[in-house]
Amino acid sequence: MAVTWVLIANRGGARLFEHQGRSTGLQLIKDIPHPEGRMKNGEITSDKHGRAFDSQGAGRHAMGTSLDPSEHAAAQFARQLAGIVDLGGKQGDFEQLVLVAAPRFLGDLRNALADTTKGMIKAEINKDLASVREHDLPQHLGDTLPL
Repeated sequence: MAVTWVLIANRGGARLFEHQGRSTGLQLIKDIPHPEGRMKNGEITSDKHGRAFDSQGAGRHAMGTSLDPSEHAAAQFARQLAGIVDLGGKQGDFEQLVLVAAPRFLGDLRNALADTTKGMIKAEINKDLASVREHDLPQHLGDTLPL
């Protein structure tokens, strides 16, 4: 049976499991914490936005950022996870991939993966199961894997 990697992630961390077939269960390969994902915007950036003068007149205004700091941290973490999974796919460590994350973060993960890795995706589950204990995961994965 094909080796399947199961990536269960959210902004605050991820767990990568391996499944080698029926009755083998899930084996934890890697626990990847990301404490920045739990921080609020004010904790990520300590400075206030810069200030600028209006092009005409004497008014001043705050300059905004194009991306919310917590969104930026989540996107960076998704790219980090995609790098780990992409490498495993290139090395032949797995043949199929299951992604499990909340919808928004799942989209970040999918977008960060290489095209060859995207072709290995067996299933995507739109749920945040990052805090679910390992022995409780099979009931949440449903028919995705023959456990």
